[in-house]
Amino acid sequence: MVQQYNYEPIKWKQLTIYISESDSWQHQPLHQTLLGIARKQGITGMTVMRAISGYGKHGIFRTMNELDPSIESSVLPLIITVIDSESAITEFFSLVKDMLKDKFVTCQNLEILSPLVTL
Repeated sequence: MVQQYNYEPIKWKQLTIYISESDSWQHQPLHQTLLGIARKQGITGMTVMRAISGYGKHGIFRTMNELDPSIESSVLPLIITVIDSESAITEFFSLVKDMLKDKFVTCQNLEILSPLVTL
């Protein structure tokens, strides 16, 4: 059975940024720089997730060595999701696009189904 909601779903955007733990901007970790800018801009939500393994455009497989944590790679993938209105995402991206020149970035429409989230 499909649940009915008593409100109109809100149409937002999700910007997804794929970087690595070793990426930096002006001697600071890139993900922390992006978090700071998002917070300063009043972005509704941003999450940085650390992947346990993956590979990118160069085909180098990165993974955490669970048997010997002392040799854990410092270049594991990070996935950053930024969620807000289209105008806020556009403004945020205009501020960070130079930092992300060689990074994989996607943007997709979202339909928010939770009534707890409002603009």
